[in-house]
Amino acid sequence: MARSSGSRRWLDEHFSDPYVREAQRRGLRSRAAFKLEEIDRRDQLLAPGQCVVDLGAAPGGWSEYAVHRVGPSGRVIAIDLLEMTPPPGVVFVQGDFGADDGLAALDEALADCAVDLVLSDMAPNFSGHKAIDQPRAMRLAELALDFCEDRLKPGGGMLVKTFQGQGFDELLAAMRQCFHRVQSRKPPASRGRSREIYLLARGFRAV
Repeated sequence: MARSSGSRRWLDEHFSDPYVREAQRRGLRSRAAFKLEEIDRRDQLLAPGQCVVDLGAAPGGWSEYAVHRVGPSGRVIAIDLLEMTPPPGVVFVQGDFGADDGLAALDEALADCAVDLVLSDMAPNFSGHKAIDQPRAMRLAELALDFCEDRLKPGGGMLVKTFQGQGFDELLAAMRQCFHRVQSRKPPASRGRSREIYLLARGFRAV
């Protein structure tokens, strides 16, 4: 079957993308690692010794960057529905963190690790219909916030991918109730035409 013109344009854009080429040059798992790197450089998000949870981690680009930053004294625990060979030093749980069994497996992997930072670069499988895709995307961000409410230590942080549109303002308000400071970030590695925006929350308010 011949590719559509839209598919051809996406492929042309993808393989001409300087971030894609640089990820390939470095042997990184995905160009998404540069988004986390750029936010980290600006906001000093990651530090040695931290305990970090990466929600929806596959293919592992964020986990790969995070484990380098937290060093041997830190921990990175990643979870995804998809099978993934974890980067060296990353503990991987295959499961759905939005389900009881997935959460139980993740809690077991955490053991006594007090979570300093929750990362989520998750997005749904887009259908192309905004009325369907936007609620799905916001639901993933809400689940990440729910996870923080039960497991993030006081003063901890969260970085979550969201999408501008329906439900964004409500999510932002909910995050501001849980954290002392919430800021939006659009790193250079995020494609300009994309509606994605990252919310960076610091200073978790423990209940």
